[in-house]
Amino acid sequence: MFETRAVHAGRDDLAALGTHAVPIDLSTTYPLPDLPAAALALDAYAEGALPEGSPIYGRLTNPTVRRFEVALAELEGCADAVAFASGMAAVTACLLAAAAQGRRHVVAVRPLYGTTDHLLTSGLLGTEVTWVEPSGVARALRPDTGLVMVETPANPTLAELDLADLAAQAGDVPLLVDNTFATPVLQQPARSGARMVLHSATKFLGGHGDVMGGVVACDSQSADVLRQIRFATGALLHPLAGYLLLRGLSTLPIRVAKASASTAILAERLAAHPAVERVHYPSIGGALVAFEPAGDPMALVAALRLITPAVSLGGTDTLIQHPASLTHRVIDDAARDEGAIGPKLLRLSVGLEHEDDLWGDLSAALERSSATSASASAAAAAAAAAAAAASNLASASASDSASVSVSVVMLHQETSPAHV
Repeated sequence: MFETRAVHAGRDDLAALGTHAVPIDLSTTYPLPDLPAAALALDAYAEGALPEGSPIYGRLTNPTVRRFEVALAELEGCADAVAFASGMAAVTACLLAAAAQGRRHVVAVRPLYGTTDHLLTSGLLGTEVTWVEPSGVARALRPDTGLVMVETPANPTLAELDLADLAAQAGDVPLLVDNTFATPVLQQPARSGARMVLHSATKFLGGHGDVMGGVVACDSQSADVLRQIRFATGALLHPLAGYLLLRGLSTLPIRVAKASASTAILAERLAAHPAVERVHYPSIGGALVAFEPAGDPMALVAALRLITPAVSLGGTDTLIQHPASLTHRVIDDAARDEGAIGPKLLRLSVGLEHEDDLWGDLSAALERSSATSASASAAAAAAAAAAAAASNLASASASDSASVSVSVVMLHQETSPAHV
């Protein structure tokens, strides 16, 4: 069962080693008593392989990190996985791997995480992107297309995509799915035909907001190419991060289940609240909900007391953020419009607190922000009315402006000491 493998994956050999906790190997270099063998091993590492024997150097691979990779690959139903220092390092490696094979063109569906969108659109890595609707993937493919990139549920709107259909449209082109929001607990994209499954491991996989990393679960051939990129760029995950991420996997099913149950309740209550215009919650479930308040979203966030305004997600405590000004600020207005990332949209990542406490904070903030917005609207209306009245007075007296001016001057002359 999934929950059992989440606890034991990457740890099956510990009893035979005579230990219970996963060892943390912090070595940056390793003794090499057999130099000719080490030289051959180094050639293998450069080709993306994982030869037996000494790791040689900490930038090439690490035993603790490897345990995390093996475990995540198993949970995603993939042959292998390659871990990186961050989620964006993992995205970068995937793009470089495609470019190394002469395929710099990417077909992508919005919305994606803002920095991923920025990296594709900016061309910083020499890539060219074609943004399409989900139904237009096949038509956008070219001979030099190296990846089809999607995210579902998407960041931050939680829009969902049909992965089997996308994989069919992609054909021989690898479909890369960002599975950060769903996690393998709710969705395993490889089973629907995805060739590469990416995670910002910083989020749910770590689960405690204290570790940064990225990982791509994939087939063996793709893993070899990704390791070649990592060998040359040095973007290996730190061993301590690998340990913390492996530890996070053991509680992942429990954390996702608890947070998802709370989120479903909050989504229902938000949808019924008169101060909320729209709620976005995916059919797959999960621990994220997006919503658009009727009033000022900034006032709502400022009125919260328990929920923390912060980027990131997937931790034990509940976070809220405004995508248009934070995670997706780096993309332009047209890209935000295309991804349906409106100015009122808020993204809530629900943690492990009791849902009633979270709702108490949300509902109170909705009331406070609604009252503030109503007062501001009334003040604005009064100001507008005053401005309109002044404008009307000015318009009405425009034809008499000369005589009014003369009258004022004459009045001043009559009361001036010079004319007494």
